[in-house]
Amino acid sequence: MNNVIDLTVFASTFFTLFVIMDPAGNIPIFLGLTSKMTPKERARAAWQANAVSAGVLGVFGLFGTYILGFLHISVEAMQTSGGLLLLLVALQLLTGEESDPGKPAGKTNIALVPIGTPLLAGPGTIVAFMLSVGDAGNEGPKIVAVIAAFIAVHITSWAALRFSVVIHRVLGEGGTTLLTKLAGMLLAAIAAQLIINGVVGVINNNF
Repeated sequence: MNNVIDLTVFASTFFTLFVIMDPAGNIPIFLGLTSKMTPKERARAAWQANAVSAGVLGVFGLFGTYILGFLHISVEAMQTSGGLLLLLVALQLLTGEESDPGKPAGKTNIALVPIGTPLLAGPGTIVAFMLSVGDAGNEGPKIVAVIAAFIAVHITSWAALRFSVVIHRVLGEGGTTLLTKLAGMLLAAIAAQLIINGVVGVINNNF
């Protein structure tokens, strides 16, 4: 199986993106922003939001390396800055001070903004995905693993939003909050590891 897909990379990429995107934590926000929509419109919004997220991450996954090269930014710098950024997101999850996506003005499609981006495809998700693509390099099984994780996490996110009414009813406010806090703790550990990897990489390259 590892000759076709690297299961370790798949699990790592999926778990990282899943924790940052936080499908369960997004349910209350999604329900609030789509409260005046019909069930059919809410279902369409769930699909559109994840399509936008996939598109944004796909662009940065494909061209992120060239952007870094053009700006002369090293992988170690991206790892360190990405770790710090993810740490801020983790602290927001743990303290309950998530940034308010705000209410869209005028006739803005809320499935595109703010749900698709920055709620799903935010800075933290973009950085994490770019690092996963960079770590995969040119190794076939790792590339397949990253793509599979990318697709799987968006399917999971779509399902969470598509059936948000049912999930929220089952979990309740307490269950949703608990999952959000656990996601914050795990994301903080991932952020710390990224910072360590970046610092160690700089030391190894210069000493």
